[in-house]
Amino acid sequence: MKRILIIEDEDRLRNMLRLSLERLGYTVAEARDGAEGLAQFAKHSPDLVLTDLVMPEKEGLETIQELSKRKPGLKIIAMTGGGRSDARDTLKMALHFGASLALSKPFALDSLASAVENLLEIPALD
Repeated sequence: MKRILIIEDEDRLRNMLRLSLERLGYTVAEARDGAEGLAQFAKHSPDLVLTDLVMPEKEGLETIQELSKRKPGLKIIAMTGGGRSDARDTLKMALHFGASLALSKPFALDSLASAVENLLEIPALD
């Protein structure tokens, strides 16, 4: 069974994402920020990480860089709010720092499900 780590500071969204991914059969761990996410990553060794980019403690771009160093080829989906004018630039930076895919919030849960499924079908580089 594939394992996913969700790093998201907004409780309602994190819970909704977790429930949606669990319904699809994934094992899901959660974290409220990048620092907690790195600790959960070490504990659960997920196959894919879904991370917000704007968070307290350790923000998403820094978290993506650290995760990519720890496990090159790790599948990472970056996400950020679409309301800000610089969201597109931030998502591009996330791809540059190691994210596999970048999603602008809000996004449809079925789009996320397809993205997760597609990424997990591609073998990770080890």
